[in-house]
Amino acid sequence: MSDWKRVTKEVPFESLRPEIGEAIKKHIEQYNLGAILADELRCIQTDSEKIKKPLFGSAEIVYTGAVITAHWLMWAVSCTKTQTAVLSAQLGDVIVQDYAQTRFAKMVPDSGIQVSGKFTDVSENGSAFIGLDESSAAIKFKETVLRVVQDVKR
Repeated sequence: MSDWKRVTKEVPFESLRPEIGEAIKKHIEQYNLGAILADELRCIQTDSEKIKKPLFGSAEIVYTGAVITAHWLMWAVSCTKTQTAVLSAQLGDVIVQDYAQTRFAKMVPDSGIQVSGKFTDVSENGSAFIGLDESSAAIKFKETVLRVVQDVKR
């Protein structure tokens, strides 16, 4: 069982939390990615709340907005304790797996996708996790990402 209670919903990009939408737009501009949102296929927002509360302090809530296009995957993570962070990758440069199929899922149960490879703003390959719940919106997003990544690599 995951340490997180997640709620994933499909939303139009304009309906993402303001700090997430703005961070993604800034990222696109900073790295001169062009009009990559023009071919948006799906956009989701996942609100994740830490189930195990810390002994001292407040509950932790993490907001994730993710967009899949015909050629790009990008996501932003916002938390009360940290600055909003954005990652993006061209689909041909990454491997995406259903997290449940990874070796890590046995050690740390959770739901989502694992993205590994070359990200836009990093010179070395990396790996990142995008948490999702088990709703139909999350399943559709995961299936779309997995299918589009496969299609790009053909």
